[in-house]
Formats: sequence, structure tokens, C-alpha cells
Amino acid sequence: MHNADSATQNHAWQPPQWVPPRLYPFTHRFCEIDGHRIHYLDEGKGEVILFLHGNPAWSFLFRKVVPLLSGNYRCVAPDYPGFGLSTAAAGYDFLPESHAAVVGAFIEKIGLKQATLAVSDWGGPIGLSVAAAKPYLVPRLVIGNTFAWPVNDDPHFIWFSRFFGGALGRFLVRHFNLFVNALMPAGVRKAKLSADEMAAYRKPFPDADRRLPTHIFPREILGSQRFLARLDEALPRLRHKPALLLWAGKDIAFREKELNRFEAIFARRTTERLPEAGHFLWEDEPEKIAAAIDAFMRANPLAG
Repeated sequence: MHNADSATQNHAWQPPQWVPPRLYPFTHRFCEIDGHRIHYLDEGKGEVILFLHGNPAWSFLFRKVVPLLSGNYRCVAPDYPGFGLSTAAAGYDFLPESHAAVVGAFIEKIGLKQATLAVSDWGGPIGLSVAAAKPYLVPRLVIGNTFAWPVNDDPHFIWFSRFFGGALGRFLVRHFNLFVNALMPAGVRKAKLSADEMAAYRKPFPDADRRLPTHIFPREILGSQRFLARLDEALPRLRHKPALLLWAGKDIAFREKELNRFEAIFARRTTERLPEAGHFLWEDEPEKIAAAIDAFMRANPLAG
């Protein structure tokens, strides 16, 4: 049962034209958290799977996977403040740590008692920090290509953060919506995003100021080292959680190196390789991912 008291839906509100129902066939739901208006999808019933997106995505990223799982599970996916159809409170900083606090409050707001986390990209540090703070909330973990530790000693991440998070990257993001226009297509290797799908990723960031959140994430690869260090220290609390590692083989960001580290962390892990998928694996391999998640959930039933 969905918690209708805390998860309000505004029936007068109409989604923008760039979110056509054929591409996003879900009920648009909203809740208020600390001055933010959080948009989310909440489909199906049963055990909860909480999907957390990265940059520059929103719950639209999971539109192919959710219908494949919502027959057996309750699929929930919020948009962070400033992303998708969520609006941020005045003065919000869009830092990963702040997004994690919003996610924690969102879980409480809509009354989730337990939720299997499904994360990738920045959803990884955001979701795993929530899980490490309250392990009892998260019986299982589904981890796509991501990281969960400081990377300020890794040249692969240093150059990316300094370029896209620096002054030139800021200019290109503000004036050319660079993260969406360049990195979304580059991160989808097997599928091909249509003009309407690209519009659904592009339109949440209509002007220079609204695009700043997509610049902050790459900046914080190096800028949020304290947050990432605390997460790294807390990860052992999750060591014995069942973990499904979904790993895309054609990701330009996360490599075998990161997969190996996750495999060393989790004692009860299953690895599902997606050799043809790119960074946005949910776009490239929805059927394989849904089948793997379903098998993983069934193989690791909740206690009691």
C-alpha cells in the first residue's frame, strides 16, 4: 500500500509536453521536503526497490526497467532537488551529501520501512551513505557502475573532475548544457536515444542557472572527499548485505578497477556483467537488469 497521507499527488498539475505518457507511463507524485518539491514515481506493490539516479538523469532513467519489475515489486524513484521534475528550495547547494539527506528524509516521508537500493553513478555514494547510516532500512543492494570512496589519487577521475567541474566545464555546462548534450549520448552504447528521449533529459535544465547542478556533481568528485571518506569508513556496516553488482563493460567512467573493489567489499555478492552496456546501463540493458534483479530478490528473501 502506498502511503497516501504523506505522498500527495496534485491532480491539477500537468506534466510538461516533453514528458509524453508513452515514454513515462507513470503517475507523477510529489512530496514536500525541507522546502523542496520532490517528484517521484511509485509503481506496483510488494517489496520496495528504491532507484536512485546520477548526473544528469532523473527517474526517467528507470522508465524501461520499472514496468518489467512493478508486477512483483513496488518501484520507487525520486528526482533529486533541481533534477527532473523536482524543484529545489532557495539556497540549496546541490552537494551529494545534501542529496543524501533529502533521500533519507524522502524514505521517512513516504513511509518506507525497508527498501532494496538500486543505484548507479552518483546514486551510489548518495544511496550507500543512506544505507550505511541506517542499515536496517536496506535489506539488499543493487549496485550499477559507481564508486563509494575518495578518488583524489586517481588520475582517471582527477582530470574529469578538474575539467568538467572547473571554470571551462562550468561555462560549457551553463551555456551549452554540455552534460546532457554530450555525455548522455556517449553513455548509451547499445540503445540509441530518440529526439524525444533526449528532450526528456535536456528540458529539466532550460537555462544557465538551472544547469548548475549538473556542473556541481563533477566538481564534487574531488570536492566531496570528506563525504566520500566517511562513506568509505562506513561501508563495512553493509558488508554482509546481499549485493547484486550490475557492471557495464563499455562505461567511460567506471572500470574493472571499481568493480573489483566492490567485489572485495561485499561478502554476499553476485556479479552480473553487461558487456555491451554503457554508463547509463538502465537504458542499454533493461531486460537483463530486470531479470537479474528479480532473480537476486528471490534468491535472497527477507528474513521473517
